[in-house]
Amino acid sequence: MSSRSKISDFVQAQVRQRAGYLCEYCHASEQWQYVQFTVDHVVPLSLGGADDLENLALACFHCNRRKSNRLTAVDPQSGKEVPLFNPRQDSWCEHFIWSIDGLLILALTAIGRATIAKLALNRERAIDIRAADKEVGRHPPADDPIQSGVDGSQ
Repeated sequence: MSSRSKISDFVQAQVRQRAGYLCEYCHASEQWQYVQFTVDHVVPLSLGGADDLENLALACFHCNRRKSNRLTAVDPQSGKEVPLFNPRQDSWCEHFIWSIDGLLILALTAIGRATIAKLALNRERAIDIRAADKEVGRHPPADDPIQSGVDGSQ
């Protein structure tokens, strides 16, 4: 097991600011959570990743735990192993879209489908939080790529 070095507070602040204080996977807002989000190694240290800014992403506890040290997952539609969404290389809005009601993250690609399935981006608790946040006007996040015309049937 590799030894972990502590990521400096300065670098953690850079990661948070770059992410707009949103989980870079499920787009939950850190502002309304009881605990700070974690700084995730996109490519895990155990697989040769580094502590540099270009390998770090802001992740809520659940996305970080479900991603673990994985780089790939199975696309439930094709059954093929595909890369997980990589927030340092991929654009969120190329792989995901919000349902019309803003409660579900829908996939636009195989990477999106595999990531939604592996990270359980639409787990019941996440949907409940989104619904409660929507009622008080804080979901979806203001700078989130909300798109219309999707009926949620994907």
